[in-house]
Amino acid sequence: MALAAALAACSSSGGAGDDGAAAPVPSAPASATSVARSAAPAPSSPRATAAAGRTAVADWPTYHGDPQRTGVGPATPRAGAHPRAVHAVRLDGQVYASPIAFGATIVVATEANRVYALDSDGRQQWRARLGRPASRGELPCGNIDPLGITGTPVYDAATSAVLVAVELGSPVRHELVSLDAATGRVRWRHTLDLPGVETRAMQQRGALTLSGGRVWVPFGGLAGDCGGYKGRVVGIRLDGTGAPVSYTVPTGREGGIWTPPGPSVDAAGHLYVAVGNGESGRGDAYDFSDSVLELDTSARLLDSYSPSTWASDNAADLDLGSQGPALVGTRWVFSAGKSGTAYVLRQGRLGGIGGEVSHASVCRSFGGTAVVGSVVYVPCTDGVRAVAISPTGRMAVRWHAEESVSGSPVVAYGRVWSLDTDAGLLHALDPATGRTTASVRVGDVTRFATPAVHAGLLLVPTTTGLTVVSATG
Repeated sequence: MALAAALAACSSSGGAGDDGAAAPVPSAPASATSVARSAAPAPSSPRATAAAGRTAVADWPTYHGDPQRTGVGPATPRAGAHPRAVHAVRLDGQVYASPIAFGATIVVATEANRVYALDSDGRQQWRARLGRPASRGELPCGNIDPLGITGTPVYDAATSAVLVAVELGSPVRHELVSLDAATGRVRWRHTLDLPGVETRAMQQRGALTLSGGRVWVPFGGLAGDCGGYKGRVVGIRLDGTGAPVSYTVPTGREGGIWTPPGPSVDAAGHLYVAVGNGESGRGDAYDFSDSVLELDTSARLLDSYSPSTWASDNAADLDLGSQGPALVGTRWVFSAGKSGTAYVLRQGRLGGIGGEVSHASVCRSFGGTAVVGSVVYVPCTDGVRAVAISPTGRMAVRWHAEESVSGSPVVAYGRVWSLDTDAGLLHALDPATGRTTASVRVGDVTRFATPAVHAGLLLVPTTTGLTVVSATG
């Protein structure tokens, strides 16, 4: 059942990047359905809460809410038995990036290279157009057309800036853009293209993050793994000045740092990234592909981990690059990928080749996790799992959600929230059991879509814009 949405012309309060096109206007989606089950009480999230009867407001300035990518929002207000879609905002393109939110502002970026600032009712605050996106015909392969903003932007409260990476056409190139968070005006632009790779074959999908006074932008390749791309992370100063720093995976080709969560950042500001399969295979020298890497704030490689099976994983496309590294407290890293095997590593001492703390058969995992205490909620292709990490680094699966509930989860309002990306349904799960307590139809979404959390709401990116879900109904 499709969500109703309206698009009507109105004047913009926005900045210099506005092109005068029609502004998005939300509608209450009366046709949207909410299917509720009997709900059991759920444990609270450790994130910020509000007094009883008031809506908790915590900023969600980056993918899954914080640099650690915990995916944890406020525990209150508690989710009702019948959460419902309250607005469907039609924008000008597909939304692959997760929304971000700060104060009273929600920011949504589209593949048309437009960035929108909205309020919680879907009304436009400003809009910026950042250039023509690349078309499929300009690229050697790929499955997003047009290809504009794919990675989730990040908000820097210290400078009141929204940082966004754009892919542009004629010629194909990548730029980092700083927008004034209050007006949408462009403050500066900086190239992200550095020598050593085929620019047309590089794709920016992973979420941006902040650390050490820089914004960090990860790169992988296009769908189809064509051309001379290599996994890379580029760091640009927050004021846009100076030369970029970067780390490039030392493989002949591939080794993408592509998964949507992008880097996870530990308490020391170090970046943890997941790297996909590289060109090296059986009999070849190790090339730091099929790995978890730790980088410092100058983009220097500090440590690495790869399974002892890295060469055969590369040959069979069964690498660790599909799921972002999950930081569990200050001790552990949980990593799973395409093979079905999950690994627990030590933060700051990852283990080199085959030096994991433990491994276990868990699932094939794509996307971003959520972490509450020692429990990792894992986006498995056959249904989200809750995996507990013991004090000695051993794994135990606590529950397994139904198969269709496989989207990258977040935890808020006393529930775990995960999308069925095939059916366009947002599911609320009991965090103690994994049982679905309610489902909300949100419209068509992309494969790796994940909701953002803001002021009692779930913000769901869709192929036509944004669906706003009230957790309380």
